[in-house]
Amino acid sequence: MSDSQRQLWLLRHGATEWALNGRHTGSTDLPLLPEGEQEAAALAPILAKQAFAAVFSSPLQRARRTCELAGLGAQMQLQRDILEWDYGDYEGITTPQIRETIADWTVWTHGCPNGENAEQVQARCETAIGKALAAPGEGDVALFAHGHILRALTGTWLGLGASGGSLFKLGTASVSVLGWERGKRAISRWNAPTQPLERF
Repeated sequence: MSDSQRQLWLLRHGATEWALNGRHTGSTDLPLLPEGEQEAAALAPILAKQAFAAVFSSPLQRARRTCELAGLGAQMQLQRDILEWDYGDYEGITTPQIRETIADWTVWTHGCPNGENAEQVQARCETAIGKALAAPGEGDVALFAHGHILRALTGTWLGLGASGGSLFKLGTASVSVLGWERGKRAISRWNAPTQPLERF
């Protein structure tokens, strides 16, 4: 392995109503807010400077629309492996509400009844990473998806497991890059705002 190996660009979707008020948004197919569309469009000049071998998006509209507004819609391939965490019974509610009955609850440690736990999410992340690294062509791979799944994917990339995603905060319409350091998987950039970035 070398530092020139393919990197994974993680693009979280722009703001939605539930993202702003802390409600767990898994399969609920919410649209971007107007400010979320503005956030997504601000990604375009950054991503236009990159050559991507493949562009994968969660099938949910908030991720697909972010990909389109970011200028990569023509390359978009839908991938179910990067759907957001399945929150099951906790869909649409907040962490403080859940902690009224389970004081120390986190999605990383407890999982979600009738939804997914960290081990199940990690299996999806491993599949998604494998597909990204195996995509034909030259260049990096872009992944448009959601907060918890992208954090879990980062933990998986680093060998920390999906639960390692608890260590990484991720804002809407942010740019993160998973890369290499002396042949070992590393983070090249994390939670970057929409401003010009150079190849790492």
